[in-house]
Amino acid sequence: MNFLAKLYYRLRKWTKAIQLYLVIAGPGLVVMIADNDAGGITTYAATGAKYGYNLIWFLLILIPVAYYVQEMTVRLGAVTKRGHAEAIFDGFGAFWGWFSLIDLMIVDWLTLVTEFIGMAAALKIFGIPPWLTVVGVVALMGMIVMNGRYWTWEKIAMAFCALNLIYIPGAFMVQPSVSDILKDGLVPNFPGGFNGELFFFLMANIGTTIAPWMLFFQQSSVVDKGLQEKDIPWGKFDTLLGATLTVVVAIFIVVVTGTVLKGVEIDSASQAAEQLMQTNHWVGTFLAIGLFDAGLLGAICISLASSWAFGEIFGWAHSLNTKIKEAPWFYASYFFTLITASIVVLIPGAPLVLITLFVQVIAVTLLPAALVFLILLLNDKKHMGQYCNTVWENVIGGTIVLAIVILSSLYGISVMFPDLFK
Repeated sequence: MNFLAKLYYRLRKWTKAIQLYLVIAGPGLVVMIADNDAGGITTYAATGAKYGYNLIWFLLILIPVAYYVQEMTVRLGAVTKRGHAEAIFDGFGAFWGWFSLIDLMIVDWLTLVTEFIGMAAALKIFGIPPWLTVVGVVALMGMIVMNGRYWTWEKIAMAFCALNLIYIPGAFMVQPSVSDILKDGLVPNFPGGFNGELFFFLMANIGTTIAPWMLFFQQSSVVDKGLQEKDIPWGKFDTLLGATLTVVVAIFIVVVTGTVLKGVEIDSASQAAEQLMQTNHWVGTFLAIGLFDAGLLGAICISLASSWAFGEIFGWAHSLNTKIKEAPWFYASYFFTLITASIVVLIPGAPLVLITLFVQVIAVTLLPAALVFLILLLNDKKHMGQYCNTVWENVIGGTIVLAIVILSSLYGISVMFPDLFK
């Protein structure tokens, strides 16, 4: 009887813990899975086609990297009740505040363009013209944000996050060799030697894991959701789970293209989907659907990151819990960013590939500054109190920031001057 009582107590305790997590879950999962956007899917597909399973070990390293960077935004948002843009303004003054905000606006808008590029390319495979994709996506995203509740928006975004897992059955369908994955993928190696091309792919994968907009989005999301200091442990777990799922999905994409398309030059995820359809129609279809979902989820988050930041700086009402008439400028900035970015895809002869490449260069160039601001804010004992970075957290965070500063800078240089690292 005593055993049954203890078992009942433990089950009840776990049930309550799960229920509590489900209430708090969202910001970490959404931001991390949304990071597998259209550009990210293309990067993973190209990585698998170029190197097969050989870089899976490198992707696994990115789990703690993504977690330790993003969990800082959870603590910062829950303790200060301020979004990232507002925190930078208050902590470093107007000059650096405007510097960060302008950087964010530029990168967000350009990245949003690439999301529409990916979505249009994905649905074009099924015969849907780009103009119809643009109109449909803008209308859908408008309906999602105008429901007047953050909770509803988040649950819709979580549904799209679940669809991001569509790559997993696709990987099983191509029947990869598990022994080859373990042998080639888990042992650190540099296929073909550490040359300029491999360096490019390594940096591209880092760039798809951490982006400036993610810092702004997750912190503002934590504030809008209303997470408190007592919720920080669950918020950190939510972020860890999101980081793990993000890399797991990336690995399955690498497995798909590494199994079927190894040695094939891939310029985009839509091209990979079309190639896969020739050998396995359903796997190619899954990749195309996943590409559209990735672009849509990325667009949903990136457009909100900009609108939240604008509202924080100008003092506008900037919550998804407000109606349009209560926060007109918040929604106006949202739709302005969304519509102007979508129109670029419809411009005849627009250099879409060049735009995508340019966005990657800009993003990795501006990332180091955002990370430095973040780690400095987490060392402000006056505002952070007991949630200030510990020495060990500073060592980990500082090492990650330093590595990303060096690698992202070299990545940007390698893209602009491709012959330099040959």
